[in-house]
Amino acid sequence: MKKYRPVSLKTAKTYALCSRKSKASITAAAGIPEKGGSFDDFLGTLPDVFAVRDFRGVVNAVVSAHRADRPVILGMGAHPVKVGLSPVIIDLMQRGIINAIATNGACAIHDFEIALAGQTSEDVGPELCRGTFGMARETGRGLNLAIGRGVAKGQGIGQAVGECISKGKFPHKDGSIFAAAARLKIPLTVHVAIGTDIIHMHPEADGAVLGKGSMTDFRLFAAVVSDLSKGVYINLGSAVILPEVFLKALNIARNLGNNVENFTTVNMDFIQHYRPRENVLRRPVAAGGQSYALTGHHEIMFPLLAAAIREELA
Repeated sequence: MKKYRPVSLKTAKTYALCSRKSKASITAAAGIPEKGGSFDDFLGTLPDVFAVRDFRGVVNAVVSAHRADRPVILGMGAHPVKVGLSPVIIDLMQRGIINAIATNGACAIHDFEIALAGQTSEDVGPELCRGTFGMARETGRGLNLAIGRGVAKGQGIGQAVGECISKGKFPHKDGSIFAAAARLKIPLTVHVAIGTDIIHMHPEADGAVLGKGSMTDFRLFAAVVSDLSKGVYINLGSAVILPEVFLKALNIARNLGNNVENFTTVNMDFIQHYRPRENVLRRPVAAGGQSYALTGHHEIMFPLLAAAIREELA
């Protein structure tokens, strides 16, 4: 066998450090926030690297869209409601920063319960063992009847639930995203998958009504997406339903002749899943636009984003 000897490094070529292009610099390092400083001062101390640049890119995209009167659409699952972000989202709606919302069925349920009882999100394990999971009478009956009344009038699920809460006797309606959308006349759509939501287990559930209401909402959402050029779409905490619905809405918008391009997409979650990565961040902007993935817990990241947007607009 051939024998190998350690190489000699005596003739290795070197170069001057200052002549090399480096990716990290002291000029991008973090600053130290001063006690009592403003939130804007804090933002200025963040290191100018990686996720911070993406964060600032999202802020700039939302601010630019708002100033140019272009839509900022929030697609969200139920988790943002459960972790207490409704007041932050409602504030952005009232400021005219969020112009449309798309949700799943679970989001409608948790919003309804918050508005009615000031609390939501049961302990699934013990309730499942007893066969009582999801069987709260007020939630199942109230939502199914509200959806039925609205669909009978030609409404989608989002508008039906929003009007039910805003006009009904709900002690905590000020904390309802759906009621705020109805009051502000902001499009809010609900996209359900039959069998995924607790209200589908109740005797008042009607599959035909749920399907018709959700189809009405899909067509409304497609109309909103048709106007997305130079706007922003944010996917907040939906790993499957909303990314799939967004992709189909975008496709039919383009199929019908709308020139939807040069917009920004954002995925916010504490795990970057396959469908948001493909159906929110990559495929929609392949013909032009930009995308950002902000990874972190919703209860931290979204309030930070909202505050940064308000600071920039101020």
